[in-house]
Amino acid sequence: MRSFKTEGIIIKRRNFGEADRILTVLTKRFGKIKVKAVGVRRITSRRSPHIELLNFSRLSLHKGHALPILTEAETIADFSSIKENLTKVGFAYHICELVDGLCPENQENRRAFFLLKDVLSQLAEEEDIASVVHEFEIELLTILGYYKPSWKVHSVNTTVFIESILERRLKSKRLLSRFL
Repeated sequence: MRSFKTEGIIIKRRNFGEADRILTVLTKRFGKIKVKAVGVRRITSRRSPHIELLNFSRLSLHKGHALPILTEAETIADFSSIKENLTKVGFAYHICELVDGLCPENQENRRAFFLLKDVLSQLAEEEDIASVVHEFEIELLTILGYYKPSWKVHSVNTTVFIESILERRLKSKRLLSRFL
């Protein structure tokens, strides 16, 4: 299996070298994976708009030495209504930071994928964003085995609980404090 296709949501990206990016993608089949996107920072790149943060895309990948290499990308949904609202962008970054920090790499987890996809769809349409995000936090922690539904945790305690699991402070916490 040298080449393969998958669908995933871009949850993190960072520049690498002069024209490349390393993407963190939550996929249906492979869980959270890192992908090398060669040449996507060039102005002529055809793949660049399909691998923006929060995009749900169909990806064609080729096995590389260390990381899979992106060969093609096609946007399925871009959640543009989230990207047009600064408050929603802040909460979406928070969600992506949680998924990136809590989900293990290269372990299939369809429930986490569909939960992320559903919460982004809700975030695009809902106005009561804080409650949607709190429900997402509890559900993600439950799916990953960090939380039991019988425990009673308030939203403030959820953040402290997540930070204790990650053993670091959430970067998005400071951003969210400006919206709440």
